[in-house]
Amino acid sequence: MRVRIQNEKMSVEVQTAGGSLCSIRDTEGTEYLWQGDPAYWSEQAPNLFPYVARMTGGKYVLDGKTYEMGIHGFVRTSELEVAELSADSVRVFLEDSAETRKQYPYHFRYEIEYRLSGAELQVAYHVYNRDGKTMYFGLGGHPGFRVPLEEGLAFEDYYIQFPAGSHMRKVGLTPDCFINGETEAFPLEAGDILPLRHSLFDDDAIVLCEMPKEVCLMAGPGRKGVRVSYPQMNYLGLWHKPLSDAPYVCIEPWLSLPSRKGRIEDLAAQPDLAALEPGGHYCNRWTIGIL
Repeated sequence: MRVRIQNEKMSVEVQTAGGSLCSIRDTEGTEYLWQGDPAYWSEQAPNLFPYVARMTGGKYVLDGKTYEMGIHGFVRTSELEVAELSADSVRVFLEDSAETRKQYPYHFRYEIEYRLSGAELQVAYHVYNRDGKTMYFGLGGHPGFRVPLEEGLAFEDYYIQFPAGSHMRKVGLTPDCFINGETEAFPLEAGDILPLRHSLFDDDAIVLCEMPKEVCLMAGPGRKGVRVSYPQMNYLGLWHKPLSDAPYVCIEPWLSLPSRKGRIEDLAAQPDLAALEPGGHYCNRWTIGIL
């Protein structure tokens, strides 16, 4: 099922499959969100929970027991329910079930709130621990944006704009996209911008840490762009399908990182995961603005 919210500046569609965005349009009808061409990437904006990216062998350990979980967790392949719907906001949720507990042994409620404010979509992830033990998890967003956004422009006309004076580091990844334990300086190629070219993603995602908490997708000759702000996230992923001319780029705010190479992580000991006490509530807010 798809639901639409809108205001005087923009309209947004959300599908209950994964609780994911499926359209972001301005009043001129311009579509900002990638529309999921399976020739490149069939998804559009999956929500990542309770893990971000890959686990070694698709497994982790908790309280001495081994569990299996696929890439980016199970929310993106789950059917969520609508909790609240108004003209300019929607809230969807997933609660634990016998199926989720096979992968993740907790009683929980996970909610995504989408709310429009002017030309900005405010996103909030809520996690409620309904269990009697501490709950460990990662989460993040994975929205893809069309590039180019306007006719007459090319992928290479676009760039990622960072705030002035930005300094950041790149997280070291192995060829199969696990953490290698290293980071390195990531100097921008042209002042405070990262010009887009398809070869940037030949080795898969660029994952940044110690980075600014806001970036913009823009084109020098274009009028339209996107701003993504993520004040509570620790990492930022930039990605499109490797070794392709994919006409989109994903700007991915992440709370946590994938597994370390060759290590089946103990969820209670992995760095960067959130630890939520029994009965606790966690909230992480970020935004997508259209320019």
